[in-house]
Amino acid sequence: MSATNINRVTLTGNLTRDPELRATPGGTSVCSMRIAANTRRKHDGEWIDKPNFFNVTVWGAQADNCARFLSKGRPVAIDGRLEWREWTQDDVRREAIEIVADTVQFLTAPTRDQDPNGNADHVPAGAAHEDPDDIAF
Repeated sequence: MSATNINRVTLTGNLTRDPELRATPGGTSVCSMRIAANTRRKHDGEWIDKPNFFNVTVWGAQADNCARFLSKGRPVAIDGRLEWREWTQDDVRREAIEIVADTVQFLTAPTRDQDPNGNADHVPAGAAHEDPDDIAF
């Protein structure tokens, strides 16, 4: 019987900072995000939330969309894989595990009073300004 390796991560959480977009020398977009996801534990008879923080990397057109439409505090669902990397900085060996996202699902849309970057009191050009009471059924 042969062993099958599975490297799959599915995670929901909130962004802890605004996404950072950059490009490779070849022009491919890459977006870095950090999300927090709570783990609930019972401690002394009471439920407490322990935050866990994850670095997430998104590539290509999806990276552009994340940088354009997401901002600090927004909830997202990530599906991807874990990737371990190591490097040397100032003669010190460092390592990190990050999530490389295959898909990022935006769990909420910007509110009417918020542009996609989270700035308040901005309604995008061409946005409908309908009062729900004025809609005929």
